[in-house]
Amino acid sequence: MLVAVPVLIAGLVMLVQGADRFVDGAAAIAVEHRLSPVLVGAVVIGFGTSAPEMVVSAIASARGEVALGVGNIVGSNVANLTLVLGVAALITPLVVDRGILLREGPLAISAVALAAALFSDGEVERWEGVVFAFAMVVALALIIRGGLDVEDVTFGESEDERSQGRLAAETGLGLVMTVVGAQVVVWSATEIADEFELSGGFVGFTLVALGTSLPELGTTVAACRKGQTGLVVGNLLGSNIFNSLAVGGIVGLVGPGAIGDDLLSTRGSILMVVAVLLSYVFAFNGRRVNRAEGVVLLVLYIAAIALLAGGSTIQ
Repeated sequence: MLVAVPVLIAGLVMLVQGADRFVDGAAAIAVEHRLSPVLVGAVVIGFGTSAPEMVVSAIASARGEVALGVGNIVGSNVANLTLVLGVAALITPLVVDRGILLREGPLAISAVALAAALFSDGEVERWEGVVFAFAMVVALALIIRGGLDVEDVTFGESEDERSQGRLAAETGLGLVMTVVGAQVVVWSATEIADEFELSGGFVGFTLVALGTSLPELGTTVAACRKGQTGLVVGNLLGSNIFNSLAVGGIVGLVGPGAIGDDLLSTRGSILMVVAVLLSYVFAFNGRRVNRAEGVVLLVLYIAAIALLAGGSTIQ
């Protein structure tokens, strides 16, 4: 059903726009109520930027499309640290803060390794969802504690002139758009998989994951063009922490079941670990990611799709 392709694009646009509105509104409300900047950054922004992956995977797993939900997690993690980081490094070499290497780096590696280990048996069980959720709480506590150690928590006057009512309305609208957009994305992605006899995991890894990673790609490119590259690597590593633990937990708690895609469970899990380790090694080497390393990351993304494409057709 070819109509599913434009519907998927429309759903992704609604999903991304809705998540952006939700994050913007939620962050403004948090600042207005004088919450800690560290808490705002770690919780509101951290969860908010993973909202597309979170809602899509939750809806997919609730509908029994576990492969689509897991494919979205694995594909987003790989895309963040190969495609997005690679494009950013091609625009300008990325300087990496030492604190990121000490905090977000090990946490991201641990989170991705945990996800790879739990996905590798081809099934997501409810107890695994509990493990993911507990690990997310621990990681979040460590992120907040690390942020409090290095940031001076002070408050200035809010520059946002929107009223509380308007902020609440825009935040609510963003949430509605995110949920509706996710519903559309899951339906259209399932239709595309059925029409072209592709596995749900492959569609989740490619089309859906690429779409849900667009916010990270857009903000990263914008930051590079403005010369604000100091937090790019940290933001992408942080996104992988939330994708692996928070989204993985939601899949396990909302709709546990068999993934049903052996290549996604095995090769996909390995690719996820390779991507996070390689990006961390590049960042650790001289505390920067240069253009040549960006090319290597982009080649890895293309190779990842090729490796999963071989068995993507439903037999």
